[in-house]
Amino acid sequence: MEVLRAPVGPHAASAAELKEQLAANRRGTPYLLFRDGGAEGAQRIVLLADDLRHCTVGRSASCDVSLAWDHRVSRVHAELERLGDDWAVHDDGLSRNGTFVNGERLTGRRLLDDGDVIRAGDTELAFCAPARISATTLDARAFAPPPLSEAQRRVLVALCRPYRRGAAHATPAANKEIADELVLSVEAVKTHLRTLFQRFGIEDLPQNRKRARLVELAFERGAVTPRDLEG
Repeated sequence: MEVLRAPVGPHAASAAELKEQLAANRRGTPYLLFRDGGAEGAQRIVLLADDLRHCTVGRSASCDVSLAWDHRVSRVHAELERLGDDWAVHDDGLSRNGTFVNGERLTGRRLLDDGDVIRAGDTELAFCAPARISATTLDARAFAPPPLSEAQRRVLVALCRPYRRGAAHATPAANKEIADELVLSVEAVKTHLRTLFQRFGIEDLPQNRKRARLVELAFERGAVTPRDLEG
């Protein structure tokens, strides 16, 4: 059975924002994830509902996804189109500055995969396509936190500490920060983290994604709660 996961978005997320992403995942409906142009860069989630066939992206207020703050975005910049159960993006000369997917300039129409990042102007939008899972087939054990020792849990909480109080643009704590908080050696922290990666089943992820993914899973499975971070 596939387990729901928080998507890899174009930005670091606070604990509250991760909760929003996980709620969107559980709906099983594709969505766009991005930050707006406000001072705090608030997270935005736009669902691509089942009855939606097209979704326009642009600076105009009439677009389905309006990026009014980004002056490098054309009034109508790009369009997402439903093709069966999939979504594709195309520009077709709509924009003056081009549309990019995963850093490559878009030419023609391109099918989107879960985690693809669309860039229009200076704004990045992650396309997220969570799997549809029937509530009747959901195994609650897949979402329960794995058994952890008290020392492992302390390291996990310290790793998540920067996300307290809904901090925007947070990133997981560094090994030295965890070591200083818990009065451990950096090597001991690394050992605990390796075990945590194994316990949460992410030891095979690329090294640069393991820590953020561990934070996501810790919140998703209830191994860490926002209240824990205030300690």
